[in-house]
Amino acid sequence: MKQRTRLLIAFCTIIVVPIVLVWIAFSSFRHLQMKELQENYGIDVSDYTYLMNTVQLLNRYTEESFEGLLELADENPECLEDVEYLKTVDAALADKNSYLLVRKDEDIYFLGGDRNYTIPEYLPEYTGTVERSMHGIYVDCADHALMKQVDFLFSDGAKGSAFIISNARKMIPEMKNLIIDMFVSVILILIFTASMLALWIYSGMINPIRKLQIATKNIMEDRLDFTIEAESNDEIGELCRNFEEMRKRLQEYSEERLTNERQNRELISNISHDLKTPLTAVRGYVEGIIDGVADTPEKMDHYIKTIYNKTNEMTRLVNELTLYSQINTNRIPYNFNKINVADYFNDCVEDLSLELQEKDVRLQYMNYVADDVMIIADPEQLGRVINNIVGNTLKYLDARQGSIHMRIKDVGDFIQVEIEDNGRGIEAKDLPYIFDRFYRADASRNSATGGSGIGLSIVKKIIEDHGGKIWATSKPGIGTIMYFVIRKYQVVEAAM
Repeated sequence: MKQRTRLLIAFCTIIVVPIVLVWIAFSSFRHLQMKELQENYGIDVSDYTYLMNTVQLLNRYTEESFEGLLELADENPECLEDVEYLKTVDAALADKNSYLLVRKDEDIYFLGGDRNYTIPEYLPEYTGTVERSMHGIYVDCADHALMKQVDFLFSDGAKGSAFIISNARKMIPEMKNLIIDMFVSVILILIFTASMLALWIYSGMINPIRKLQIATKNIMEDRLDFTIEAESNDEIGELCRNFEEMRKRLQEYSEERLTNERQNRELISNISHDLKTPLTAVRGYVEGIIDGVADTPEKMDHYIKTIYNKTNEMTRLVNELTLYSQINTNRIPYNFNKINVADYFNDCVEDLSLELQEKDVRLQYMNYVADDVMIIADPEQLGRVINNIVGNTLKYLDARQGSIHMRIKDVGDFIQVEIEDNGRGIEAKDLPYIFDRFYRADASRNSATGGSGIGLSIVKKIIEDHGGKIWATSKPGIGTIMYFVIRKYQVVEAAM
């Protein structure tokens, strides 16, 4: 049985069964309490709605006392002047949460009941008529009083009124017992129903949950070489299958983590190797200067320039390692600005031309973009993209006369940058992976030429963070073209 069906049955049961049992209990208790009311107070309560309405019940409750006062007011009103008799009537009312109050003209002639009772602020006026109605007057005072009035005349001709005042806020004992019995019954019924349903649901879930507990413990202990088999097609079975899928992904993640750790070790080894070479050269040239080998101004100038270039190379490697760490934590510092395309790439090409000229590499630059085209970019990081691509090109530029062509084109909402070289190219099988971290198309040649193996992955990350895209085409023996696009800056006019 599916857990959904099981829960649906449980839901229906937990609604229907308590309602039926509560109704049976209420009917039984109501019958008993009505019987007690009739036996104890002589009240013939045939309608159970009286149990829900304290005012109506109290109205019936004092019926006998009210009829007695009416009879006295009609036949023997002088009895209502006898304080001792009034005390007797008040004592009979005490057990009914009621008391007697007699008014003579505007003064209180007799006040019965508990002295803590407060006299209602409103007492109906003397009417002079004897009403035989059983309906009292509800007064919203501090004690929420229900009053029944009987008017009569004192022997000296003064106007008198006798009031039976019932406290509508208090419940009769039988009502309290009914409420307590119902409350206890509801609690017991709910506990019984919930316990039975919990036991039924639990019995269908215990075995797979135990399996999941064992699997969770294995994962906590980093043991992922196990399987979880789902024995049913219900939701618990689906959970087991999902847990098994999660285990497989965790296992893949663990293997990927080990791969990344290996790649990080490889990166450190590569950069250590790359730093060692310029450091050795710097040390050798510094020792040459100390030993006096650079004994002419020309040699001294050559030594100093070489030391300067080698330190720049070491700085680039350290910056690359720092940027790689920032990429791993998604914390590359960007400072986006509005940049004029023509001005920016003109300056960029001017800086590149000096370096390429020293390495006897020809640079051709063509800009097909209008002078007013702007982009939003980080100038420093975009310059890193250009330098990384050109630096990677120079490593594999085997041609006798190396050349690099840079073209800037307008392609609709984007500007497209193309950097083409006449190097040895990239094999088709390696081309889709050149932007992956640590990927080496030719491990032996990469070891010889140096490099950390993360330059193009950094380029891809920066371009994607600019909302652009990068790709490459290549023909072995002819050369490679690197493409990347960046969205142009456009002013969006607000709708009128």
